[in-house]
Amino acid sequence: MPANSDVAPAPTPFQRAAHDLLHAAWRPELLVEEIPAPQKIAPFAAAVSADVLVGGEDVGAGRLVLLHDPAGNAAWQGTFRCVTFARAEVDPEMVSDPLLAQVGWSWLLDALAAHGADYVAPSGTVTSVSSESFGGMADEEPSAEVEVRASWTPVLTDGVGLAAHVQAWGELLCTTAGLPPLPAGVVAIPARRHAHKSPHRSPRRR
Repeated sequence: MPANSDVAPAPTPFQRAAHDLLHAAWRPELLVEEIPAPQKIAPFAAAVSADVLVGGEDVGAGRLVLLHDPAGNAAWQGTFRCVTFARAEVDPEMVSDPLLAQVGWSWLLDALAAHGADYVAPSGTVTSVSSESFGGMADEEPSAEVEVRASWTPVLTDGVGLAAHVQAWGELLCTTAGLPPLPAGVVAIPARRHAHKSPHRSPRRR
């Protein structure tokens, strides 16, 4: 079980929550892998990364880290914390929209609400950047990218209840990459924890 402690075994609440993270079912476009968790932020941690793939092309990417401090953390207002980022390349015209940051933040809050994921103390940033090439690179198309970085404290009962937050995170990734919500009745697939990620290509939404 992922843990940052070489001495104390992972407490049962963390084991339950980490199981929900590492054994989640994902919608078909998500290729999810367990990755090494940060070692110094909290006594116990687990993490996954994901690529959003459409037609074999990367159209988005992200990471979700689950932190646990049995002693509690005043800044978290709890003993667990979810930390994430989600990014995707978007149409350059979107970057000029003054509401893009607010909309990007709403992607997270709406996803949490849609999955009934209770939380407190949300915080984060939405960053959008654009680039245009000149001189010898003038033939390259303009590009733009949006990135959502966020953290929130999931309201869990003895470690139970993280599954809703994990599914909300998956929806955030897909929304950021421009995918529509999963149609009703479509079943997510089991996590491919040992699958090899495809060579990274910059995601592009047009």
